[in-house]
Amino acid sequence: MDTVGLAALIAPHEPSEFFSSAWPKRPFAVHGLTHSISQITGLPLLQSLDSLLNSWPWLVQAHLPDAADECSSVDATPRDARKLFANGMALLFNDVQTVSPELAGWVAALKRDLGLAASTHARCMVYATPIGQGNAAHFDQNVNFVLQLRGTKTWWLAPNGDVENPTQRHAQGQPLDPELASYVRSEEPLAMPEERSEVVLEPGSMLFVPRGFWHRTEAAGEALALNFTFSQPTWVDLLTIALRSRLLLSPEWRELADGVSSAEPATRVRAQRAFDALLRDLVDDLPHWRAVDILGATEVTSVR
Repeated sequence: MDTVGLAALIAPHEPSEFFSSAWPKRPFAVHGLTHSISQITGLPLLQSLDSLLNSWPWLVQAHLPDAADECSSVDATPRDARKLFANGMALLFNDVQTVSPELAGWVAALKRDLGLAASTHARCMVYATPIGQGNAAHFDQNVNFVLQLRGTKTWWLAPNGDVENPTQRHAQGQPLDPELASYVRSEEPLAMPEERSEVVLEPGSMLFVPRGFWHRTEAAGEALALNFTFSQPTWVDLLTIALRSRLLLSPEWRELADGVSSAEPATRVRAQRAFDALLRDLVDDLPHWRAVDILGATEVTSVR
């Protein structure tokens, strides 16, 4: 059986090289992949856009021309999606691993090889891009491994000097998500830097795109690419998951937050005092917490 996972996706490089030189902060490109990805390239549904559309059981996301990005899109049937593609609209097929056991195996293997947290949202998507089209400049809150299947697509990438470790996706020219706006460094509209690197992906090319890295794309011809995408939890996420699990054990914490917005001042004060008492207990408990305790509540496997 062919090997699946990180080693196959970055051959002939070793995973140790990828982890030391790229993961998780810097882009990493590989070209000329053949045998190591044959299980993917040999899948009938990935032979062409038509083969994917003919076997696709759900709606397809089509990107509207006003933004050339998934933030402005419509859902279409496979038949209508083919017409929209012919009219210059890029298509996105979400959660492709749900219709392919082979791709589901790759997603699971990559998640394992990367050592990702149990609560990571792991999936794969296919992007179909018409000639001369592509994604507008944006950055993601997740990491992507992009495998070019058909056609040629150029990527422009640049580090993000305005937002470090974003928790939300953002496309240039679009409104800022309120959470993202709370910690963005710049007071100016976010835009992709002028200084950027260029990577040309052809069939057999793979590009790792780090979280938060600015990028935009353009297809030289009709292009098809498979993305392995991983939305990982932050330390904030792991702590809040564990904290909720811990606090739910207490009947006092499970009480309703009654009276916090009451029109009666005395009722609001009683609610605030009850909350203060719970917070004092939590402050006393937190110094005894350790990482191994928190990870024990969030990870399904033992921590190595």
